[in-house]
Amino acid sequence: MDYVLIDGDQALFQPTFGAATVVVLPGSLQASGPSTLNGSKLCVAGNEASVSVKGCVYLAPPFVIPGTGTLEIASLGGDQQASTTKTGGKAPLLVGGSFTARFKVESPAQQPTTAGPVPDPTPSYQGSGRFLTTNRILRAS
Repeated sequence: MDYVLIDGDQALFQPTFGAATVVVLPGSLQASGPSTLNGSKLCVAGNEASVSVKGCVYLAPPFVIPGTGTLEIASLGGDQQASTTKTGGKAPLLVGGSFTARFKVESPAQQPTTAGPVPDPTPSYQGSGRFLTTNRILRAS
């Protein structure tokens, strides 16, 4: 049994995304479940896609002139969806361990050269994160 995520709970990203280091900001979950807890909707499978943190700065040596991008949740960990509990026919999301995160490059970091800056050719980087909930009442499995 683990705590169920509710509307407004946070996705906290780790700053290391492979070769890239991202200045991370928290994301916020938007719940769509039909059930509520103290007036807040419960998060259900698919609500992880609501997390999008735009404008995060990153570096990926040798690309040391900062670039920007968007943090997203790529996939949930195996312990982050209830396996037996359902609400509105969908599995509630759980705090669990960690999720797989994606950093999508929008404005590439650049490498300074005498011929001019060279942009980072990598379109996205993979990392991880975890959820932080304000719910200390409702658990599911």
